[in-house]
Amino acid sequence: MEISKAFGNVLKKHRKLAGLSQEQLALQCDLDRTYIGLLERAQRQPSITTLFSICEVLKIKPHELIKEVEKLYGI
Repeated sequence: MEISKAFGNVLKKHRKLAGLSQEQLALQCDLDRTYIGLLERAQRQPSITTLFSICEVLKIKPHELIKEVEKLYGI
């Protein structure tokens, strides 16, 4: 699995666990509403600033999210 796909899968999982739509998450992170969908579909990759912003809203530490991505990616 590609890193961007693994990230998208993990992001989608945590967004749904938080009970947020893509649009709600984007608004809370001050991002464009389509950007979360692009991340989840592995069409974009977040900057470190965006990653931290998303994690803050999802109430997960960035290293925990990355650890899940590592597992899916196979590291």
